[in-house]
Amino acid sequence: MADQKDSNKKKKEVLDLLDDGSSKKKSRRERQRDEAAKNKTLSDKKAEALDIFQEDGKKKTSQIKKGKASAKELLPSISKLSESKEDPEFATPKPSAEKKPTKAAEQKAEPSSDKVIFLKPPIVVSELAELMGLKAFQLMADLIKLEVFVAPHQAIEPEVAEKLCETHGFSFEREKREKGAGVHKVEEVFEEPEPEEDTPEDKLELRAPIITFMGHVDHGKTSLLDYIREARVAKGEAGGITQHIGAYSVTDNEGRPITFLDTPGHAIFSQMRARGADITDIVVLVVAADDGIMPQTVEAINHAKAAGKTIIVAINKCDREGADPMRAKTQLMEHDLTPTEFGGDTECVEVSAHTGQGMDELIELMGLQAEVLELRANPKANARASIIEASIQAGKGPTASVIVQTGTLKNGTAFICGPFSGKIKSMLDDKGKRIKEAGPGMPVEILGFSELPNVGDELVEMENERAAKKLSDERQSERRQQRLATPAKSRMEDILALAKGGEQKAKLQLILKTDVQGSVGAITGAIDEIESDKVEAKFIHAAAGAITESDILLASSADATVIGFNTKVEGKAVQAAKREGVEIKLYSIVYELIDTVKDAMLGLLEPELRETIIGHAEVKQVFKVNKGKAAGCLIKDGKVTRKAHARVLRDGTPVFDGKMSTLRRFQDEVQEVKTGIECGIRLGDFNDYEEGDIIECYNLEKIEQTL
Repeated sequence: MADQKDSNKKKKEVLDLLDDGSSKKKSRRERQRDEAAKNKTLSDKKAEALDIFQEDGKKKTSQIKKGKASAKELLPSISKLSESKEDPEFATPKPSAEKKPTKAAEQKAEPSSDKVIFLKPPIVVSELAELMGLKAFQLMADLIKLEVFVAPHQAIEPEVAEKLCETHGFSFEREKREKGAGVHKVEEVFEEPEPEEDTPEDKLELRAPIITFMGHVDHGKTSLLDYIREARVAKGEAGGITQHIGAYSVTDNEGRPITFLDTPGHAIFSQMRARGADITDIVVLVVAADDGIMPQTVEAINHAKAAGKTIIVAINKCDREGADPMRAKTQLMEHDLTPTEFGGDTECVEVSAHTGQGMDELIELMGLQAEVLELRANPKANARASIIEASIQAGKGPTASVIVQTGTLKNGTAFICGPFSGKIKSMLDDKGKRIKEAGPGMPVEILGFSELPNVGDELVEMENERAAKKLSDERQSERRQQRLATPAKSRMEDILALAKGGEQKAKLQLILKTDVQGSVGAITGAIDEIESDKVEAKFIHAAAGAITESDILLASSADATVIGFNTKVEGKAVQAAKREGVEIKLYSIVYELIDTVKDAMLGLLEPELRETIIGHAEVKQVFKVNKGKAAGCLIKDGKVTRKAHARVLRDGTPVFDGKMSTLRRFQDEVQEVKTGIECGIRLGDFNDYEEGDIIECYNLEKIEQTL
């Protein structure tokens, strides 16, 4: 048995030597390694592909480091083969932790000085990619290599962001917040574009004249506009616009465009004057032949003259019985409007809105007057338009009717209008049809305001919507601050602010409203009879009727005072007076009104100061006192009083002028010293007395000036 065991043991040793461990059963990990060795063909192909790109004449070196890492770990992906050779991962393998990078690699990794990224936490992947000019997924691929797994909208740590920047040749600097202060931010300044000045002639084109119809109630100005609109619609030359817009576009017989603006009650025209946005070129003054000049007609004349506009007179209702056009022309001369047939320069046309008499002549005259004015505008300039009416409409929101002054309005244009911004969403022409653009002189309705604009404001095209919104926020902030401040009042008691310098006369600006037209003539005549070479009262507007909002706006723009005689104030006028800071004064006795105006005119004149010399004293000796020096004097003539003014005369030249501080007889303080008596005098802080000086004592009297 022992021999058999020994023989079996020897056989096993021999077999083990022959087998050399090949028949030994392999472990699970060894089998996995063998499987991986069989699949090295793909890596070998990658290595062969890399060899193809090696330059001729260069020694091909193995990209696989023996005993350190496999080829799969060092070789880039197949997608990298299509990228340029400048890719740091493609051109050279990543250095191992044991080897230092070469000098060339250090120079390549060094970012340029102009590639600096400033970013404050949180650092979002998409924002960082945008600053680097890359896509978000490219940075996400780099983050995966750094074992950071985030979405494009998520934030990363500043240290990770710095590594990404270094990889792509950027330098990362984090914005830090100082203690007690916020992050530094460069404030952008947005300003409204200035209107064009000195535009070259070759860029200017003729535009349609803007004509306003004004006149007394029931004199037929709206009827004239209706006749013109309906006649032109019938001929197919122009269309009517919706009633709430109040503007019409008409073409005359020669094809010249004309834009009409309807101003019922003159409220719009007054608001334009108050805000300095007059857009009217020609005013058509409508006068009824059977009524003649009426209070609101006079108001319209004053508005047109104040705005410096050309006036054409249309004498309406000439077909009625009792019509007297000659009487109306004669009354016009009383208001400095002399008809051409009387040798003046005011064009007058006799018309009838009912029969159409003289309408063609009126339209032709307006076209000729527009040619004389040579109205031109640059359609390619920055667009500007004036608001003529605004309202909130169901389904549209805040809308406004505008007339384009310069440039061309287009759909999608961002704009600023007063304190509000907006973007043109849609435009309607005078026929109610949607249009894409509107040139100078064209009336359109605009949708796209953020809030309801004010009538008379100017719409100005901005570069983009963001700039318009920023400027709107700034203006609204300024308005809030102004509301907190106390508004300046236009009081007659504050008349010193109206005084003029030099030899010009001081002017007291007045607006007068009375109960009847007869009172207007009586009051204005009485005040005009007040003669003065130093001050004058000027009536900007005087008419019969209640004090309206239009009067308040006119007073605000002209810095005038509103006076009412036996009349009332409308509710809207009260609100406007509070808003504009205008004071209204009401009277029921005409003499009180005239006396108040006289007092106000006198108040514009500062009182004159007159000197009255009451005595002289000669300095005999100078004494030292506790607080300086005093003069021992002898009264030569008159008297010296404690409350009087005094001046020191040395050889006839004044060396000091001021109030008397000390007047004594021996040790007693006295109020008065007469001729021939000695006294001690001290003037203010003056200490440079000399023997022989003369102290002249005088009183100052204020004398009110007369007219």
